Amino acid sequence: MTTTEPVPELDARFSAPGASPTTWSDVRRTIHEAELFWISTVRPDGRPHVTPLPAVWQDGALYFCTGAAEQKGVNLSRSSHCALTTGNNKWKSGLDVVIEGDTKRVTDGELLRRLARAWESKYMGDWHFEVANGAFHHEGGEAFVFEVVPEKVLAFAKGDFAQTRFRLTSGST
Repeated sequence: MTTTEPVPELDARFSAPGASPTTWSDVRRTIHEAELFWISTVRPDGRPHVTPLPAVWQDGALYFCTGAAEQKGVNLSRSSHCALTTGNNKWKSGLDVVIEGDTKRVTDGELLRRLARAWESKYMGDWHFEVANGAFHHEGGEAFVFEVVPEKVLAFAKGDFAQTRFRLTSGST
């Protein structure tokens, strides 16, 4: 896995005059620290589905989980494309981030155990998962874990109003 930082591209059309691009380290910190993300998937009939969920950032990828029968799980079984967003609802402060990529189901037991520990640590015990049969298991049932390696990330700095794009390739952090 490469440690090359993605290059920021400021889009002057959607930025304030004299704005500077957001740094990758600021974007990565926002993703890492975010407690809540909104995932957008596409239903079989083409309609969008958007719902909030917790996620963890590990080794240059974002991980989330869902039950197979949940709408996002059904949608992802048909199309791996998704977008995840995080940020705040303030107009003139903060950083909003959009992550676009394809999902891949995680079934490796060692990685799942590492992710289960990350969830428990990040969410201070609110989420406890056992790992079995290539999935998370909890009191509510079974949850499939998905990895999203970002292909494109958009950062919207508010207040400074800077729109920055990062194009990522597999292995970028």
